[in-house]
Amino acid sequence: MGLTFVTDPVSVSTPATSANLGPGFDALGLALTLHDDLTAWVTDAGFSVEVSGQGAGELPTGEEHLVVRAMLRTFDELGERPPGLAVRCVNRIPQARGLGSSSAAIVGGVQLARGLVRGGLDLIDDEAALRIAAKIEGHPDNVAPCLLGGFTVAWTEGTGARAVRLDPAEGVRPTVFVPAERGYTATARAALPSEVPHRDAAFNAGRSALLTHALTSDPSLLFPATEDRLHQGYRAAGMPGTTSLVAALRSVGVAAVVSGAGPTVLALTEVPGDFHPGAAWHGEVLGVDGAGAVVKGGMVEHAERGPVAAGRKS
Repeated sequence: MGLTFVTDPVSVSTPATSANLGPGFDALGLALTLHDDLTAWVTDAGFSVEVSGQGAGELPTGEEHLVVRAMLRTFDELGERPPGLAVRCVNRIPQARGLGSSSAAIVGGVQLARGLVRGGLDLIDDEAALRIAAKIEGHPDNVAPCLLGGFTVAWTEGTGARAVRLDPAEGVRPTVFVPAERGYTATARAALPSEVPHRDAAFNAGRSALLTHALTSDPSLLFPATEDRLHQGYRAAGMPGTTSLVAALRSVGVAAVVSGAGPTVLALTEVPGDFHPGAAWHGEVLGVDGAGAVVKGGMVEHAERGPVAAGRKS
């Protein structure tokens, strides 16, 4: 017996994410209250994508769009594709800035596909959805918090990606500083050495363990917990503005790190009101998204959500 596709549209809001968080390279991630809103429905034939906001006029509008590719991969896992798909994307997550825009598209596609199949949320549970998303993305550090919300620790074993979700403490105050220029994960990864000193690996192991405690129980320890020796220093020459801003924030006691592969900077503790990053940066105070990418019926009311859920601009 084949699948039964629902006739009504389904929607999902996918949160931006910040991975690594300093020492937790390719493992730790945080979901943020900045969202892309996606809606999809089954059609008689073909693939069409309407994009507004971030990426409009740049992203593919057919089968090559990452949301559609993730949907098709998920339908293949379920055993059958629909005859056609229409997708509407309202994007607020900046593209190629280290805030998980590709993970938001991938997780959104997986969730939309699950929602368009009757019983799809049971046929593919969250663990399987994470494995599918991580296979497409190549690593689980962003897709895990995007799917599950909150603070996540992700890893890969024989069966694929796995993750645990934890609730951040009340004192965690994410602020992002987003530049106009873009950065690309492949370029940032190319700057990393194939081997690192054992003392640096040991340093990061300790800081990653401390960061898990600081994020969930004692934010007063976030400053030492966000120290890193595995990736940020090696990438510094390729994004000098990011490196300078991280240093400036840390010089005034802010637990600041490179968000993902950059160039966005993430601060996890409150930024002083008189701190000015400069005209090249757009600062936004965000919250931690606790829900992750939740499937909903019907069309998303895009107008009811602003550019961010809460914030202070600088």
